[in-house]
Amino acid sequence: MSQGTPRLIRWRLVGAGTLAAIVIGLGVCEAIGWPFLAAPLQRWISDALDRPVAFAKDPAQPKVTVHLLGGIKVSAAYITIGAPRWSTAPHMLLARNARMTLGYADLWRASHGEPLRIRELRAAQLDGQIERLADGRASWQFGKAPDAADRTVRVPVFGLLQVDAGSLAYRDAVMAMDLDARFSLVDSTAQPASAPAPAASTVGFQLQAGGTYRKMPMTVALNTPGVLPVVAQDAAVPLPVTLEARVGGAKLSFKGTATDALKLSALKGRFSVQGPSLAAVGDPLRVTLPTTGPFRAEGLVTKQGVVWNVVTEQVSIGASRLSGAFIYDPRPRVPMLAGRLAGTKLLLADLGPAVGAPVPKTDVAAAAPAAPASASKGASPQRVNAKPGRVLPDRPFDLPALRKMDANVLIDIADLDLGSSILEPLRPLRTHLVLADGVLTLRELDARTGQGQLGGMVQLDGRDAQALWTADLRWAGVRLESWIHQARAGNAPPYVTGDLIGEARVAGQGKSTAAILGSLHGGVRMHLVGGTISHLAVEAAGLDIAQGLGVLIKGDDALPVQCTAADLVAEQGVLRPRVLVLDTKDSTLWLEGSLSLASEALDLRVAVTPKDFSPMALRTPLHVRGSFANPSVSLEKGPLGTRLGAAALLALVNPLAALIPLIDTGSSADAKRGADDCRALANRIAAKPLPPPAKQAAAARAR
Repeated sequence: MSQGTPRLIRWRLVGAGTLAAIVIGLGVCEAIGWPFLAAPLQRWISDALDRPVAFAKDPAQPKVTVHLLGGIKVSAAYITIGAPRWSTAPHMLLARNARMTLGYADLWRASHGEPLRIRELRAAQLDGQIERLADGRASWQFGKAPDAADRTVRVPVFGLLQVDAGSLAYRDAVMAMDLDARFSLVDSTAQPASAPAPAASTVGFQLQAGGTYRKMPMTVALNTPGVLPVVAQDAAVPLPVTLEARVGGAKLSFKGTATDALKLSALKGRFSVQGPSLAAVGDPLRVTLPTTGPFRAEGLVTKQGVVWNVVTEQVSIGASRLSGAFIYDPRPRVPMLAGRLAGTKLLLADLGPAVGAPVPKTDVAAAAPAAPASASKGASPQRVNAKPGRVLPDRPFDLPALRKMDANVLIDIADLDLGSSILEPLRPLRTHLVLADGVLTLRELDARTGQGQLGGMVQLDGRDAQALWTADLRWAGVRLESWIHQARAGNAPPYVTGDLIGEARVAGQGKSTAAILGSLHGGVRMHLVGGTISHLAVEAAGLDIAQGLGVLIKGDDALPVQCTAADLVAEQGVLRPRVLVLDTKDSTLWLEGSLSLASEALDLRVAVTPKDFSPMALRTPLHVRGSFANPSVSLEKGPLGTRLGAAALLALVNPLAALIPLIDTGSSADAKRGADDCRALANRIAAKPLPPPAKQAAAARAR
């Protein structure tokens, strides 16, 4: 054996002994909890997170056990993760009688701005102070300076959390949320927090929270059993979840399953939601919904990732009954709502607040009585339809809401009740609603009423401070006797019958329905095919006393309408008939004047040209004046005074002579002239189409 061999053996023995001593030393230190590493570990984790971390009230004398195999495991009577420097909160996370496990890789990721992952935290008490400022700085952002444009909520993630009693204060200026919560996560085996957890531990989670969201009162009650579906990032097994929440005037109930109740991951179950208005539900979710009367909805909801799928089996808004299926995707720059809305019945009155009408008092009383006034823009009974003495709705549109979301929804309503006892409902109404970049369009409008059809397009452009409303509508085959209810005593014929055909191309600009109509530009054209009109109505319009009495005695009959022509033009909210004439074999009726949608003033004149002989006719034009709310009918005094004055003078000579000025001879020439004039005007109107909607919109903008 060479001399080098013993030396090599000695070195090997020394090395093995040293390694064994190190291993034994590490084992002993791991077993006793590395008490001398507590202070350095505090400093190291604090540097990694750029945040003070302490394992005792006195950081210089921590009473803590630390284990380093498989991650950093800390057991202490007091563990705290401090708040960022800009915060006034005493801490971000405080746990008492706690045991916490951190991964080395998780700390590295947190130091580079990712959410802090705490693999395990067991505590008798836990207090969280979470906050985010309007500039984007958030207490859950560690390490590098936060990106002010980052609006993502990334609260600390827990692999396992067991807390006997917990509290959470959440302040978020970006979401306008201020919430205080109490919660508990209690092991079903009732083990103390310091005891080791069994492999298949079950934890029950209960949370009660209250505060405000976007200045609306908010309460939340959440219950679920299982291994923390609330915050377990990697949970894959769906667990039961029960949720009751109120935000403003809206109330939500949910019963189903989820794998993460905080992020609502893999959410699936049944829901019930109700409130004083659809807008009261859309506001908290930042979903643009119309302001309506009180409503209730039930159905199914699922959530995969951040995409929501909702099937509403039944929606009740007043007396309306709707249903639908929708997908809401918040991932695009502007969130998107897509789906289909159907219904057996929709009352326009139930959507009245969306266009400025008030909520009926009975409906307001039916709404949640405890709901605050701020819960819904349309739920207050003090909101009125129009200004005193006015008829047109003047409630301002919520134009900013149109810009918060895009939508693509097919609408199919079996029965749209217009809220009038005179007009027949639309049965059905089908259209394609598209909301894009603040422009709401009803395309491919298809409605049936009075055995006829209404089609076209309506658009509301909400991109500017004032909305631009454009309509391009056509109707044909609308039977007036079916569309307008004209029940009369004694089986008398309807006042007017026939197929109404026409079109309208108009545009207006403003912040309310009244303002838009008050700036209206465009034109409306109509004519009647195969129609009749009440003989008595014609004689009354012409003040033909003798023939009117004759019709009353023998009974009213229907006069065939030989020709009609209606061409109305709107300029700056004033509607004037270029031509409005109705011709029968008995008389020709002409209408002129104006109807102001801006001031709601009426100034119309109806003149009747007779075609037949009448022994007693006053034959003076009628005037319709006043306002929409208070119209008045009067006779034109000039022609009437002339006739009555002449009759009075002749009565001095002979009483029978007084009838001479009241005799109306009529003539065949008058009859032919009236019919020819009407047909010529109708042909002229038909030969000149209305200007396109774009031109009407440009005129409205230039107002």
